[in-house]
Formats: sequence, structure tokens, C-alpha cells
Amino acid sequence: MQKRWVTAVIFCLAVILMLAAHLSGRNMATPAFTFAEEKEIYLTFDDGPSTKVTGRILDTLKEKGVKATFFIVGDRVYGREEVLRRIVAEGHTVGVHSASHRYDVIYGSDEAFRKDVTACAGVIERCTGVFPHVYRFPGGGRHPSKESILKDLGYEIVWWNAVCGDEEIPHADAETLVKTAISTAGEKARVVLLLHDSAYRAATADALPDIIDHFLENHYTFKVF
Repeated sequence: MQKRWVTAVIFCLAVILMLAAHLSGRNMATPAFTFAEEKEIYLTFDDGPSTKVTGRILDTLKEKGVKATFFIVGDRVYGREEVLRRIVAEGHTVGVHSASHRYDVIYGSDEAFRKDVTACAGVIERCTGVFPHVYRFPGGGRHPSKESILKDLGYEIVWWNAVCGDEEIPHADAETLVKTAISTAGEKARVVLLLHDSAYRAATADALPDIIDHFLENHYTFKVF
């Protein structure tokens, strides 16, 4: 009886050792998967459209196969309707920036603000057939009562967390704008980069190819709102 018990124990131990060796071998053969955090960038352009600068920016975006978001000033559309239609036709997003970019008018009252948003959106819709769903405050800053109005109107407010410096650095050349975009983006996994495409932002158009190349080389995915 004792002999049978010893035999059974030995058999069980052998089976356990075989299973352990088998499982160990499987674990060693299974590759270890690591999931890198996805990096994404949104190129956002304020204060357009303009004829030459916006056109050059669109040429670069088309060449690089990249989409962007353009925040439009309504009274700058007149005479540049084809530029705005091109933005939409080439798959970019258009959003409201203001009707006039005059802070005293835009922020004069909640009623004035609502009227300004509606006027700019109307210009965009009449020109392109697209009703905008994103908004950026002229001058930035927080405006709680205005944010509530935008929410009621169904807009997503788009802020930014990196700049190229074309607004902040007087007379900056393209090289400076590229360096500023890279340094302010830093190591962020989600970058919303502020740029401008108004008529006197030629340096921004000059800098754009190198800005795009940097983020492509660093494995960012370009997205739109």
C-alpha cells in the first residue's frame, strides 16, 4: 500500500514538473508587447483667409498630405471666397474665429458675442455649404459667459498648447518660428499648435514645411477638429 502511495506521489511530481517546463517554455517564446502612447498634432490657423499666404499654406499641406483646421474671420472672406472653398474642398476643417476680430465689438456684451458668432458662421455656410462646429476665441483667454453661449450653440471650443511665435515674436523669421513650434510643443503627446495665415504672415508659410517634417519625423499623427 505504501509502495503504491510513493509511486503515485512520484508520478504527480513528474507531471507537475513537465507542466511547469512546458509553461515556462511558452512564456519565453511569447514576445513582450509594449504599447507606445499615440502622439498627435493639430495644426490650427487663425485670422484668415488671405489670398497668398493661405494659398501657400494649402499648397504645402497638399504636398505633405496633411490636414489642418482654419479659424475664419468673416469680413476677410469677401473677395477670397475661392480660397475658403478650397480649404473645404481639400478636406480641411473650418471654424469660427469672429466676424470682425474687433475685441470691443465681439466682447461688448453676450448679445453682441452671439451675433458675432452667428454672422461669421453664416458667411462660412453661404460660401462653402458647410456649417462650422468649432470655435476659437480671438485673443484667447477665458470667457465663462461666452463659453456657455457657445455650448448652447453646439460649438466645440478649441484652445492651444503650443505656438509657432508668429503672433508673440515681432518680425520672427521662418527659422525662429520652426524652433518656437518645436520648443513649445516639447514632449506633449497631444499638440494643438497655433499659427496664423493672415496676409502678413509670409514667414509662417515659409516655416510650415519644416514644422510638418519635424513632427512627421517624430511619429506624430496629424489630425483635425
